[in-house]
Amino acid sequence: MGRSPVLRRLAAAIPEPRCELDHRDAWTLLVATILSAQSTDRTVNSVTPELFARWPTPRALADAPRGEVERAVHRTGFFRNKAKAIQECSRELCERHGGEVPRTLAALVELPGVARKTANVVLGVAMRIAEGVVVDTHVTRVANRLGFTREQKPEAIERDLMAALPRPQWIDGGHRLLLHGRYVCTAREPQCAQCPLNELCPSQQAPPRGSWQVRAGRERELVATRGGA
Repeated sequence: MGRSPVLRRLAAAIPEPRCELDHRDAWTLLVATILSAQSTDRTVNSVTPELFARWPTPRALADAPRGEVERAVHRTGFFRNKAKAIQECSRELCERHGGEVPRTLAALVELPGVARKTANVVLGVAMRIAEGVVVDTHVTRVANRLGFTREQKPEAIERDLMAALPRPQWIDGGHRLLLHGRYVCTAREPQCAQCPLNELCPSQQAPPRGSWQVRAGRERELVATRGGA
């Protein structure tokens, strides 16, 4: 199956893919993305306003009492590890990068709590720098169902997606795969009949309902109204 028709339909369904983690700059997105591990964007968005109101800079967060930070991020789960990660990451930013988030993947993945997924989110969303493709559980599922990859390990999936997608599509195209997996191509009971990619998908489990353009319109509305589930 060619990639271009899939990308065109995804672009029609999700014309302006946006990160559903609330943030104001690269640092707040970095912290929010670390907190989003094993949590939902909605839960993280309920926690970060207070977190950043109390500690609005990397230095302030790095110097905050650990117990208070743990209580602030408790609802996101694994709160002790996450509190440690966001504080140590913020400290490293201050001590090694002048309080600024570095603009390369190599430098980002050296920070505590930051792996390729987090680095790609920050580079792509906050800086519009395409060094890779974000791979999470949604992207893994959609990429495998579409036949873009047969891999299961994130770095191997990312390599396949970087080969399958034109580089200008690494940011938005990758994020469309993520949102499509979150709202339509779900793990349980995927909405195949309503999917705008149905006719192009080797894993479809039901015939399509209506034209792909109508289905793309429904997905566009769904993504616009759900936000961070």
